[in-house]
Amino acid sequence: MPSYESSLISVVIPAYNEEKRIGYTLREIKEYFEKKRWKGEIIVVDDGSTDHTLEVVEEKKKDIPNLFLLKNEKNEGKGEAVKKGMLSAKGDWVFFSDADLSTPIEEMDKLLSFLKEGWEVVIASRALPGAEVFPRQPFFRELSGKIFNLMVRILLLPGIRDTQCGFKGFSREAARKIFSLQTLKGFAFDVEILYIGR
Repeated sequence: MPSYESSLISVVIPAYNEEKRIGYTLREIKEYFEKKRWKGEIIVVDDGSTDHTLEVVEEKKKDIPNLFLLKNEKNEGKGEAVKKGMLSAKGDWVFFSDADLSTPIEEMDKLLSFLKEGWEVVIASRALPGAEVFPRQPFFRELSGKIFNLMVRILLLPGIRDTQCGFKGFSREAARKIFSLQTLKGFAFDVEILYIGR
């Protein structure tokens, strides 16, 4: 198992019309890697954005030499964007994160510790005691999310309380195996990859 210092860590960010948030997210990840003195690569997969997401990322590449941009000509869905990025990542450990960095990048410390112990797949969770979600989701969206997670837990993935959290980490081998088998392109891809990984 490689050490943090000698390994490459990849972060894949699917992005669709994220011009207002992607710049902040890229800066935060860059600063996090610099602070930790880790080697990292950041892969943004633009999923057919119609705003200025591409231009913002291209501009950021001037300051972040380990930033790579992949493009989908049309909107394929978050699952497809994540798959494309994960299969192109070169890291020993490979993560994907939402473009708004709704899970702070510092949570990577916790997930990496489990990967270092030999776990193949790790996921952040908003369902753990003490976890807070800001800003709060609208009531019906939050309720539908809880119902969805409950159904998934009962029918497919017992023991996993939050399949939809957008921050997950994988060993390189697990990422290659899981994402090469992924078929779903939309939001339910999280359930599929966790089911495959289990």
